[in-house]
Amino acid sequence: MRSKNEFIEFMESAGVLTFGDFTTKSGRKTPYFVNTGNYKTGKHISILGDYYADSIVASGEKFDALYGPAYKGITLAAATASSLFRNHGLDVPYFFNRKEAKDHGEGGTLIGYTPKDNDRIIIIEDVVTAGTAVRESLQLLKAVADVTVSSLFVSVDRMERGTGEKSTLDELRDAFGINVYSIINALDIIASLPQGDTRIEKMKDYLREYGPQ
Repeated sequence: MRSKNEFIEFMESAGVLTFGDFTTKSGRKTPYFVNTGNYKTGKHISILGDYYADSIVASGEKFDALYGPAYKGITLAAATASSLFRNHGLDVPYFFNRKEAKDHGEGGTLIGYTPKDNDRIIIIEDVVTAGTAVRESLQLLKAVADVTVSSLFVSVDRMERGTGEKSTLDELRDAFGINVYSIINALDIIASLPQGDTRIEKMKDYLREYGPQ
């Protein structure tokens, strides 16, 4: 399994992880930004899928299918399923949702595998900030079948507070009883920076202000 530092270097080389002065959607001033929309080549998505697949296998989670919420989760779920088969010999189904239900042809809101009662589902996401998309995914999946969402896998845990004093991912763990895994987190990014780098203190200041209390 490749190291966390290698993943961080990969993110930087793809222009996904950048440092500077940014404002998040929630209005927070942040010294770093993660834009997964910059994964845009076959090499990028293949490597990214390998990291997700490795993380799933290492977790030991038992599951029946992968779900990728539209839009970014679609390619993530497909790439992860491909890597699980190619590198780990696991042929698992995957599926994703439409933003709007289709009222002709096959219809419905889901594409790919059709989940059934008692299925254990893994959600594949990029970066979770407020957790809104994950909560919407849970509602959608439960409306289709009596499934169990066993776990959530994300590429980066920014380790920021959610609606209360806990981190968003901890809130999801507590509220829905799902296991949450990240390939890297904010502390891993800090640890990857050279000693004495001014970005270290800026990131620590950010976590002190917006991290869980």
